[in-house]
Amino acid sequence: MAKKVKTHFECQACGYISPKYLGKCPNCGAWNEMMEVKEQPEVASPHARVSLSGKRATPQKLSQVKTSDEPRVKTQLDEFNRVLGGGVVPGSLVLIGGDPGIGKSTLLLQVSQQLHLTGGTVLYISGEESTEQIKLRAERLSLTGNEFYVYAETDMSAIRQVIEEIHPDFVIIDSIQTMIQPEVSSVAGSVSQVRENTAELMQIAKTNQMAIFIVGHVTKDGSLAGPRMLEHMVDTVLYFEGDRHHTFRILRAVKNRFGSTNEIGIFEMKEQGLVEVINPSEVFLEERLDGATGSSIVVAMEGTRPILVEIQALVTPSLFGNAKRTATGLDYNRVSLIMAVLEKRAGLMLQNQDAYLKAAGGVKLDEPAIDLAIAVSIASSYKDKGTSATECFIGELGLTGEIRRVNRIEQRVSEAKKLGFTKVYVPKNNLYHWEPPKGIEVIGVATIGEALRVAFR
Repeated sequence: MAKKVKTHFECQACGYISPKYLGKCPNCGAWNEMMEVKEQPEVASPHARVSLSGKRATPQKLSQVKTSDEPRVKTQLDEFNRVLGGGVVPGSLVLIGGDPGIGKSTLLLQVSQQLHLTGGTVLYISGEESTEQIKLRAERLSLTGNEFYVYAETDMSAIRQVIEEIHPDFVIIDSIQTMIQPEVSSVAGSVSQVRENTAELMQIAKTNQMAIFIVGHVTKDGSLAGPRMLEHMVDTVLYFEGDRHHTFRILRAVKNRFGSTNEIGIFEMKEQGLVEVINPSEVFLEERLDGATGSSIVVAMEGTRPILVEIQALVTPSLFGNAKRTATGLDYNRVSLIMAVLEKRAGLMLQNQDAYLKAAGGVKLDEPAIDLAIAVSIASSYKDKGTSATECFIGELGLTGEIRRVNRIEQRVSEAKKLGFTKVYVPKNNLYHWEPPKGIEVIGVATIGEALRVAFR
């Protein structure tokens, strides 16, 4: 009599395991994501490591631990180096996610060629393209000196064998959802496959001190597909954002064990591939109309970099009972909060007004210092009065109408002066203990009412 095969059902969105099929996952709430998986006997992995160095670990006092200062490997893309924290760290595991067709493979193919030129051995592994297709893409991008290795394979056991033979310094996996672990019975891209493959790649990276880049697919809501644990396992998580119908792309770090988070790198997609944008502030401001209403400029901090961005607002009378609020590139709840403060503390009757707001250029802003610029743009559209083209606004807005201090005010004001702005509005408490640069007027405001009176006098 044949032995009955034991199975369970596993959620492909979060990894929740159930003994029976469920239409809705009780853990994450996803519908129709439960997949039947055959249970495998637990055996010790033949490649299990006992320490990051591959040797048996022993307890040590922290003062006795010896460290080595590993130099970072820099590419020719300074924007890419900045997002990584200064360059590629040997032994790191980097996850890059983004929408289909956004340019992840193009970026990593360019990075592979540049890492090869530094003297390192690069292995580009693709589970989505053949070697001929990779060659055609490299020729389209006019990559020279492309002597790095390419390998079209999805079997992780074969990939590990090739890595042990070549022993590269850098490995690119495109993509993790296409890789298959033979010991795991589930299909490629499932939670079990992604988890096991990432764990093996992490072991390879740490044991052999080689940097590995992993491409990850994203879901409809823009988050990385697979278990949430995937982001915890890797050292760095990068998101490649942008609209496929526009040329600009933003590479954003949301996790980085070797550098600052929330750093961004800005690229422009051209026929020869991705080209870095040296001065993104000029890009975000180049199409601003002089004297337009509903527009204001803010100096936002993205990691360690100040960027000037235009905040646009359109306020129109509502045709229906409930006013509509729409925000693109801005937090919807923050916009609603600011409009409530404007109505209560500044006397603007916005309850019967539709409001549409966006951060121009496709950039996403989420720091508190953009509050004052959002409020000024809304008031500008509501009053039908434009702000000066040489003024910018910095400050956090409190619920009682006060303008609260923000961080790195010196860098923000210096960036505004560099771009030709002559006047900047800042929180009054930010005026102390520093000397503003010459050539720009710094005006301190304490409340939102005061800020609007000064801006629209």
